[in-house]
Amino acid sequence: MTSDAVSGPQRRAELPFGARLGAAMQARGRLCVGLDPHPQILNEWGLTQDAAGLREFCARVLEACTDRVGVIKPQVAFFERFGVAGLQVLSEVQAQARESGLLVIADAKRGDIGSTMAGYAEAWLNPTGDFAADALTVSPYLGFGSLQPALDAAQEHRAGLFVLALTSNPVGREVQLATDAQGVTVAGHIATAAAAANISAAAAEDLGSIGLVVGATTAELAGAHGIDLSAGAMPLLAPGYGAQGASAEDLRRGFGACYSRQVLVNSSRGILAAGPRPESLTRAIDQALEDLG
Repeated sequence: MTSDAVSGPQRRAELPFGARLGAAMQARGRLCVGLDPHPQILNEWGLTQDAAGLREFCARVLEACTDRVGVIKPQVAFFERFGVAGLQVLSEVQAQARESGLLVIADAKRGDIGSTMAGYAEAWLNPTGDFAADALTVSPYLGFGSLQPALDAAQEHRAGLFVLALTSNPVGREVQLATDAQGVTVAGHIATAAAAANISAAAAEDLGSIGLVVGATTAELAGAHGIDLSAGAMPLLAPGYGAQGASAEDLRRGFGACYSRQVLVNSSRGILAAGPRPESLTRAIDQALEDLG
């Protein structure tokens, strides 16, 4: 696909998320820039701890990202802390980003059951909603089946999900690497279910629309515990690159054959530390794109 395939509102009406993501990665590389307005970052950038500071922060990051990367990932918590005003900024920023051709992964890590999960999914995945995103991070730790309303919404709206599987926080391993009587890990069951969700949707694009969150610093654990990350052509969202300790070589080694086709690498602090000037952010983005290949 050409770069034309990753821009314009018509793209969302016609192509599933996996196809859009594959086109974005082909056109602009595998870097996803995390939009994380952490209180410390706002202070370092000389911005106020309010909606005005939040809006200015986002404007600078979007300026650096537009026409340079294919994907951004707003961390919803850092907008929620400002209440209604912060959520208003988030709504504006996501709409602006998507209109400019960027894919938006809302990092909200929603997870619930039944109609409540359906409500979350509709809020974040319906393209006519205030918080419309191309994809949403979700937690499967009420059972993968609890995500069915989100899976249904993703299929209806041609959106995507990234399911927490092997996260980079060390305490996550207590649950994620726990095994059943056959020795299969919880993360392994999640990966199998996510892969099956792509197959059942009969996705014809290069990537499926249901992916996993696998930390850059924990990817090697997949192979060590018999977890197949290649099944179902799942997109793999990999936080942990740069400031969190993982190098590009760590990513290539950890993900192995999956790296070139499936891995979308998130960098938040590693990029944002170069601010506040957009041109400095641009240089950091270009360096990361070159590093990641």
